Amino acid sequence: MRSVLSTLLAMFVCSLLGFSSLAQSPARGKITGTVVDSVDNKVRDYITVNLLNEQKVTVKVDFTKTDGSFMLDRLKPGNYMLVAVGVGYKPKMIPVNLSDTARLTVNLGTIDIAPTVIGLQEVKVTAIKPIVKQEVDRITYDMQADPENKVFNALEMMRKVPLLSVDADNNVYLKGNADFRILINGRPSSMMERNYRDVLRSMPASSIERIEVITTPPAKYDAEGLAGIINIITRKTVDNGYNGTINLSERFPVGGPGVGGTVSAKFGKLGMTLMTGGNQYRTPSISTFSERDTRNLNPSLLFQNGTTRSNNYSGYLGYEISYEIDTLNLVSAQFNINGSRGRGFVFQNSLLNANAEPIEQYELANTSRDQGRGMDAAFNYQRSAKVDKNRLLTISYRYFGYTNNQKANVDITERINFDLPDYRQFNDQQFSEQTVQVDYVYPVKKLNVEAGLKAIMRDNRSDFLFESFDQEANTFDPDPARSNRFTNTQNVLVAYNTYQYTFKKWGLKAGARIEQTMVKVDFISTDSKVDQNYFNVIPSIAINRKLKKNAGFNLGYTQRIQRPGIYQLNPFVDRSNPNFERSGNPTLRPAFVNDFQLGFNTSKKGSVNVGAGYTNFRDMIMPVAVFNPETNITRATFGNTGRARLFMLMLNINYPINKYWNFSLNSRVAHGRVSGVVDGQVVSNQGIMYQANVSTGYKLPKGWRVNGNLTMVGPNINIQGTTNAMVSSSFSASKDMFKDKLALSAAFNNPFTRFRDARRETFGPNFNQLDIRRDYFRSFNLSLNYKFGKLKEAIKKNKRGIRNDDVQTGN
Repeated sequence: MRSVLSTLLAMFVCSLLGFSSLAQSPARGKITGTVVDSVDNKVRDYITVNLLNEQKVTVKVDFTKTDGSFMLDRLKPGNYMLVAVGVGYKPKMIPVNLSDTARLTVNLGTIDIAPTVIGLQEVKVTAIKPIVKQEVDRITYDMQADPENKVFNALEMMRKVPLLSVDADNNVYLKGNADFRILINGRPSSMMERNYRDVLRSMPASSIERIEVITTPPAKYDAEGLAGIINIITRKTVDNGYNGTINLSERFPVGGPGVGGTVSAKFGKLGMTLMTGGNQYRTPSISTFSERDTRNLNPSLLFQNGTTRSNNYSGYLGYEISYEIDTLNLVSAQFNINGSRGRGFVFQNSLLNANAEPIEQYELANTSRDQGRGMDAAFNYQRSAKVDKNRLLTISYRYFGYTNNQKANVDITERINFDLPDYRQFNDQQFSEQTVQVDYVYPVKKLNVEAGLKAIMRDNRSDFLFESFDQEANTFDPDPARSNRFTNTQNVLVAYNTYQYTFKKWGLKAGARIEQTMVKVDFISTDSKVDQNYFNVIPSIAINRKLKKNAGFNLGYTQRIQRPGIYQLNPFVDRSNPNFERSGNPTLRPAFVNDFQLGFNTSKKGSVNVGAGYTNFRDMIMPVAVFNPETNITRATFGNTGRARLFMLMLNINYPINKYWNFSLNSRVAHGRVSGVVDGQVVSNQGIMYQANVSTGYKLPKGWRVNGNLTMVGPNINIQGTTNAMVSSSFSASKDMFKDKLALSAAFNNPFTRFRDARRETFGPNFNQLDIRRDYFRSFNLSLNYKFGKLKEAIKKNKRGIRNDDVQTGN
């Protein structure tokens, strides 16, 4: 361990020393010229002049002055491509040869650029935009190329993204696994770490540029998230002006009104992005049913039925800003806040039989309230080397925190042999995290080297209280045996090194990440402690081979880690249902996964992506249910249950049948097997899991478009049970108006089925259980989407060498 860490630290320090010295190394080459309009032969100011090296990487950027002139100096000998671009002009490309050391100054003279249009005529782009793109370590879904981005929210659109699926409870799965990380513009955000479903329901898909599914995350990314990373890109490229989208929506009978949007702006050296949204999500009264059959010396049969309803409000706001101090220094910052508030009501009738005779019966009314809020703020400083703008040193700091407060009042009536008094539960959870990170990027010809150091300090806290009703005193009194204060601190020290190499048709990205984790758990009320320390080496490798006719192969391997979060660790016992209790497990260990992926992609008129994978899990964290015959209570918690393995096949097709009609298929099938020890006995489960989304759309005259979707989600397998399959459908229509700036959309979801029974079967060594929830399935969506923006060509810009999108987005 010490030798590995010392080696990485030495490499990192040497890189920093090399950065300092190389930043001062002289480069004598210089390119000058003057840009003019090819029509009126007048000089043009504020035209962007990019200089690309042989690897097509930008090494210098300048802007023409008021006399149309520009100068790019301090250049290494070599061959370059100069590209001049400006608003309203076609790009101009000129090869420049600086390989002769005797002639390192080149004057290109007058460079004429041609306008794309004369006057203010409208320009229409008719080329078909590819929706799915395969890269060396990820698959990208272009949300703006999908016309249904104006109809649905981000959560609903994820059904169409390769390797993603959404179940009936709006849980997202990546390769069939619910443990993954969601990033916004390459960075963690409190919006996604507290309750991603609320935010994704509030986020209109039209505000998203693309979604990246990072199947083999490079070593620079945190190793957490067993299945990988979902990176949502909302930032839009803007030059001299602003643009944005606003979306208004209504969903009923389940759902509610929502609003969301983004605005991006760039003025000189200052760039910023704002995204915000909020919605109401209401669930009318639905019916529930549970049946538990126990097998022991005194077998029993429990029946429960009732109704439940809920109403939730949520909102978020995110802001990013960047400022270029000069051509070498860039600072950026981000700030995100989010919050939610909800109320719920459950009515339940419970009957426990033994030998066909009732032995216990009651009616229960549970009124619950919960609210939460989160925020994060980050600051980043980036320094570029003079000799090569792609040599970057970045120093970052981030604070992230959130709170969740829960309260439940349980009233019990119609009692028969049931003496548990009425009670109240309170659970206040707090989480905070501070991160300090240093990253260094050093490109050497076709090799790109990255290294970094990182420290994460996490603090989890929970204060939970149980109060029983005293009928004689007519008060609620605290129960010390069922109350506690809990703290969990987790410190992680990280070093990583990544290498990316490109050679002809081959691409290679490989690296390793070492992490030392120190965990301390303290039960303050009971004065007991738990300490854990573990060291991990996390490797990753991704290989890409380009073939002829826009085809290629991808091969990837990575190891991932799942550290338990506050929800899984918190020992708070939720007793909302007296016969079924839920709690966390503060002694959980981290889980590990080894993941292998193989993919083939081709893109001609349409695109096809085929993939296969094998995933092996160790110490997997999964829900575990144990029945106690003495209390007739089933306790559900989390445990490191054992091992699991998963074989997977994936197929994604996007095909434009003609310029009006398109077709897409996103599908995955897998066989999973999981085994472990539950209540002292070996338990195993296995089965086929699948998901498929078929979508087709047709473009009609005068801006109309109609779409149809069919989604099939197979049963989900866990160590002690399964959930049932789901088939859903939707039909939508949209109308574009005012030069495609305004869109009106409507969708009819599951028109043939009003309700759906969500079934969950659970088994243990001494019990079987069936839970059924009847959900509203048929629903209607209405939305209005407006795009706005304005380019300001007259705004002056100073000479600069890096762009706002050069900020390193991975922590």
